[in-house]
Amino acid sequence: MMKVRCSGYCAWINQQNSTRQKDDERLVGLIKQFWFESGCVYGYRKIHLDLREHGEICGPNRVARLMKLVGFKAQGGYKKPQFKGSKPAISADNPLNQELLDVAQNAWRSRSGCARDGGLAA
Repeated sequence: MMKVRCSGYCAWINQQNSTRQKDDERLVGLIKQFWFESGCVYGYRKIHLDLREHGEICGPNRVARLMKLVGFKAQGGYKKPQFKGSKPAISADNPLNQELLDVAQNAWRSRSGCARDGGLAA
């Protein structure tokens, strides 16, 4: 239980809204209007630009805070699915017909012998 006197509680309940709260309520009405006019797509940046064109002076952070308070969000864009790549259907011919794999496999066989035997024997 909080230790609050009845007179203080009644004064707190009956107090008027501050000028900031009244201005926020007015801005929320304009934000709703511009947001619905945009088709529920715009985020706080474009709503802020609309408010500035309308003649309202407020910052983008305030617009973002009020939109978050009301529950308005920008509709996110999407990316077109990109081609990831695959094996080509037609491969290019090898005009040289090089058989590099066979040469590489036989290259180590040309030198046989052991260093302990006194050298390399062919």
